[in-house]
Amino acid sequence: MGGRVDSATSAMTMMNPDLRSSILVKTLRRESTDRVPVWFMRQAGRSLPEYREIRGVDSILKVLTKPDLAAEITLQPVRRYGVDAAILYSDIMAPLANLDIGVDIRAGVGPVVEEPFRSIRDVKRLRPLDPSVDLAAMASAVELCVDELAVPLIGFCGGPFTIASYLIEGRPSRSHATVKKLMLEEPNVFHELADRLVDMAIATLTVQVTHGASVVQIFDSWIGTLSPWMFRELARPHLQRLAYESVQLGVPVIYFGVETAGLLKDLVELGFPALGLDWRVDLASIATRFGSKVALQGNLDPSILLAPTTQVLSATEQILAASSQAPSYVFNLGHGVLPETNPETLAAIVNLVHERGANLRGASEL
Repeated sequence: MGGRVDSATSAMTMMNPDLRSSILVKTLRRESTDRVPVWFMRQAGRSLPEYREIRGVDSILKVLTKPDLAAEITLQPVRRYGVDAAILYSDIMAPLANLDIGVDIRAGVGPVVEEPFRSIRDVKRLRPLDPSVDLAAMASAVELCVDELAVPLIGFCGGPFTIASYLIEGRPSRSHATVKKLMLEEPNVFHELADRLVDMAIATLTVQVTHGASVVQIFDSWIGTLSPWMFRELARPHLQRLAYESVQLGVPVIYFGVETAGLLKDLVELGFPALGLDWRVDLASIATRFGSKVALQGNLDPSILLAPTTQVLSATEQILAASSQAPSYVFNLGHGVLPETNPETLAAIVNLVHERGANLRGASEL
């Protein structure tokens, strides 16, 4: 693993100097900037008419085998909105697609696993990634994006608990009862699986950074379903390793979980440089508590984007006002763009953040 990290770090030294000094990278490194950067989770894809025109009827895992198509979808929102970053069009389950473990992403359902993981024998079906084969299409897509972009490309992976949840439950779950039961009854099975998933996450991020990603984000959507005790005893050790090894890649790392209000102090202490926030927390209070320790990102409720534009912009201004307590802040949503969102609403938000965000940073430096 050390070789992969070393090669990624070397790749960082060759990054376009303009991207090293980009507004997003500087903010995530907690350096002084003249305005607030903005991008949106799930900005590429379902809400864009140009996406629907080229997407076709294949499953997303099939689309991701076509680097030129994945790259084009990645670039579409940058062209339309003028956001300060692109995020790779992919899926947290994509690295598992070539491992012959029966993973699919079913329309209207989400990730499904033919034979859910319930034992050490199941865990042993999860072989290590061969990046040159298993992640070849992803690497090509990253390179195609970077060749076209004047803003940073964000790569990403899934957090170990979230991926483990899908593998153990076999599909999305409301209660996550099966994974929690296994964690408590057979912690050795969970730890072995989580160890392998951290290895997979680092391999995925390393490929993305080596091929040109300037920032990476870890999506851990279901981590907030754990009690503080279960988090600390069973999940935190794996996130600590992921934090340490991902930071060695030499690019800013954002950690994002959902419903993590009760875990924020623990998450800040993990060592990730930046923390994404969902819409269930008060940004101003979080900024006051933790803004001196990590860069913050978020946390506009995606559902608000379905309201009239005047109300959306009012909510955006409230988020910006709350963010003034944070020395380093990236405007984003508290989760991904909903499919029914009007693209013009997102464009209006970007314009407002670029205008008001400049005033905010300028005022904070007086």
